[in-house]
Amino acid sequence: MASILVVEDEKSISDLITMNLKLVGHQFYKAYNGVEALNILEKEQVDLVLLDVMLPEMNGFELMKEIQPRNMAVIFITAKDSLADRITGFELGADDYIIKPFEILELLARINVALRHQDQPSSVFALDQVEVRLQERKVWKDGHPVELTAREFELLEVLIQNRNIALSREKLLELAWGFDYEGETRTVDVHIRQLRRKLGWEERIKTIFKLGYRLEVEG
Repeated sequence: MASILVVEDEKSISDLITMNLKLVGHQFYKAYNGVEALNILEKEQVDLVLLDVMLPEMNGFELMKEIQPRNMAVIFITAKDSLADRITGFELGADDYIIKPFEILELLARINVALRHQDQPSSVFALDQVEVRLQERKVWKDGHPVELTAREFELLEVLIQNRNIALSREKLLELAWGFDYEGETRTVDVHIRQLRRKLGWEERIKTIFKLGYRLEVEG
C-alpha cells in the first residue's frame, strides 16, 4: 500500500485519520506543522500528503508550494470552505479538496482515487491463496484464474480498499455501484455469498450482525 504523510495540527483529527489508514494497510507519518512536514519529506519516501490549510509556522498553501515540485499527490483537508480557497488549492496543484467535517470512508475512497492517478505500482492484493490484480481486474486462486462478474469484482475492490472496516449493506451498495444503482441491499448478500464461494473466503469476509460485512486481514 501507500506511504502517506498527514499534516494536521489537531491531534484528535490526526489520530482518527492515521488509525483508519493503518486499518486499511497504509504506512503513515504525522506532522503537526509545516516545518515538521518538510523535514519528513526530506527524509522519507511519501506517496501522498493529507494537508490542512490552517497550520502553525507555515500554512498549508505555503507548504504546498514546497511540495508541488516533488510530484506527489496532495489532498487538502480543511475547514476553509470558500470558493476562493478551493480554487487556490487546486491552482497550487492539489488532487482533491475535502471540507471538514468529513466522512472517513469518503476520505479513504478519495485517497484511493488520488493514488490511482499517481499510477501506484501497489495494485496487487494477496490474501491466503488469492491474488487480486486491481488494475487488470483479474483474480487468481491457487495459481488459477477466477471468473468474477463485473459486479462481483467491484464489490471485491471496495472490500479490499476498506479492509478491516465494517461496512453496512447500504454503504457497500453506494461505494461499489453508485448512488443511482437500483438494486436492493439483499443484492449485496447474494454477491458476498458468491465471493466467499469463489475465493474460499468464508472466514475472511465476516458478517457483522445487523450491519453488513468486513474483509478481515491480519497485520
